[in-house]
Order: sequence, then C-alpha cells, then structure tokens
Amino acid sequence: MIRLRHADRLVAGPVLGAVLLVGSTLLGFDAMLALASTFDDIGRGDYGIGTGLLQVLYTVPRRAYDLFPTAAMIGCVLGLGSLAGTSELTALRAAGVSRLRICLGAALPVLVLTLLMVASGETLAPWGERKALALQLSATRDDLALAERSGIWAREGDTFLNARGGRVEGDSADARVVLQDVQLYRFDPEGRLLSLTAAEQAVFEDGHWTLHRVHRAVFEARRVVPHATERERWDSRLTPEILQLSIRRPRQLPTRELRESLDYMRRNQLDPGSFEVAYWARIFYPLHALALCLCAMPFAFGTLRTGGLGKRLFLGVVLGLGYFLLQRLGIDLAQIYRVDLRLANLALIALITGAATLYFRRRH
Repeated sequence: MIRLRHADRLVAGPVLGAVLLVGSTLLGFDAMLALASTFDDIGRGDYGIGTGLLQVLYTVPRRAYDLFPTAAMIGCVLGLGSLAGTSELTALRAAGVSRLRICLGAALPVLVLTLLMVASGETLAPWGERKALALQLSATRDDLALAERSGIWAREGDTFLNARGGRVEGDSADARVVLQDVQLYRFDPEGRLLSLTAAEQAVFEDGHWTLHRVHRAVFEARRVVPHATERERWDSRLTPEILQLSIRRPRQLPTRELRESLDYMRRNQLDPGSFEVAYWARIFYPLHALALCLCAMPFAFGTLRTGGLGKRLFLGVVLGLGYFLLQRLGIDLAQIYRVDLRLANLALIALITGAATLYFRRRH
C-alpha cells in the first residue's frame, strides 16, 4: 500500500490548487457565455435576466463535469511547472524521489477530483439539466411544459399530449424526435373528456406523426368504446422543432438512462448513434481525465524547467486541444468503419499510457 509522504503532499498541494484555479476560471468563462446566450429569450413570456441566471446556475454541475478533464490537464502543467521552475522537482530527485513517485503525488488530487466529478455527473448534473430545461420552458412557452415526474406536456387546440420520455435521434437536418409512453387527452369546449389515446411511441416521419401500438378509449354518453391498432397516423401541428426544446441530449443523461436507451434501440434494430458515443464517453471519462494529466507529466522534467506562466499555459492548451482532436477523430473513424467504440476510446488512452510508461522506465 502506497503511503502518503511529505514529498507527495509537496507535489499534490500545488497541483490541486492549480486544478481548482483553472477549473474555476474555465467554468466562470463558460457560465458567462451561457448567460449571454440566454439574452435572446429575455422578454419572451415571463423570462427575465433573473430566470436566465438561475437557468445557468442549474447547469453549473454539468459544465464543471465537461470542463474538468481539460482543467485537470492544464492544472497539472501549471502545478508541476511551478515546482520545476523553482527547482523543487530537482531537489526531490536529488533526495532520491523517483519520477514515478512524483507523478503519483500529482495524480492523487486529480484522482480524487475525478471521482467527485463522476458522482456529480450521475446525480447533480442530470438533475440540474432537468431543472434548467423545465425553468426555460415554463417561462417562455404556455403550450409546452416539462414536469419532473410526469414528463413532457404539450397542448394543441383541444388535445393535450403527455409523453413520459423522448429522445432525439440523429443530428442537424436528419434529427428526428421519438416520444415514448404517449397519452393524448381530447376535451370538448366544456372541458369534458372525449377520448383518451395511449401509444407506446410517437415518431415524426415524412412530415407527420405516426403512433405505434395504439389503444384508444372514446367516452360517449353512456358507454366507453375501446379501439386498438398497431399503427395510425396522427395529424398534428406539433413539430419536432417545438418538442425538441423539451428533450435532453444524450450527453446530458445519466449512465443508467443511456444504457436503457441503448438496450431499447438494439432490441428494435435502431441506430444507437450519439447515444452509444455518449454512453462509452461516460464509461471512459475517468480514464480520459487521468490520461490527459499523464500527457503533461513528462514535460515537468524537461520543458517546464524554464519559461514562465505563459509558456506553461500555452503548452497545456496545445496538449488539451491535441488530445481532444485525436479523441474526436478516433470516435468518428470508429463510427464510419463500424469499429467497437470501446476500442476507439481505449486506443488513445493506451497510446498515452504506453508512451508515459516507456518514458519513466528509460528515465528511472
């Protein structure tokens, strides 16, 4: 068992401080940009600057989760760079502390923060996204709402729609909305319920909605008339663009919901697309965060010995951008050539880990 020594604390302290400082700075800039993007909604319904500020605050956990790997890597560069610049790393090496031990001391605070981010990404982040979306919809639209327990609500004339869940399949122009566990309530002008329609799914196809596995109850004066069909067309002016406002994207879902969506799509031979990408990105998130930090550590014993804060910051940004581009390229190529996304995620992690291991063995 590795015991925490004074040398570990000497390395971990600056790295932890740098990671927290960089994370707070990046999060602040990101939140400011997000707040500026809400200005277009000000004046729509009850939406005001206070609503926009609260909406952004709800999304802070998710933003921190997304930014953490980059913040951790830049923080490692700055933290180790400050130790290298003051020759403290050289003193530790002269005292007999190995490079590997120094890197373990730097990795310790990153590992603890990574575990906290993983916990937040499964709890606080999805909860905050739901709250932010519900707040925006309730303030800007009177025909669309998102309830935490009962799902999506929409109104069109005398018909009210409720969907327990939904997803967006595809991207940009090819995106389509699929609603699950749909209930349609139709009322007369006096508020009496005329019919209740339950459908397993509602899918927008070829310019119209199609209901799948439909059960309808029509309420007449003295009886209820049941009706069932496998599929039927539903003519509605509710467009996917409107309903997409109330549906969270795959990267905003917790792992459990992503896994459930993947299982459903595979059972029905649907293309998992962005859901599979988001699921495996969530699974490999801790390894990607640690691999990013591993990128920076070899430079602490060479490049970071000279040069000021600007050089270290530039190096951190370049490393982070390069890692992100390689990761994105690997995922895109894996989707194109039908390669298992687990291999695509592991490839870059294995490359970085192998290079760092080789470096430490040769320099031990």
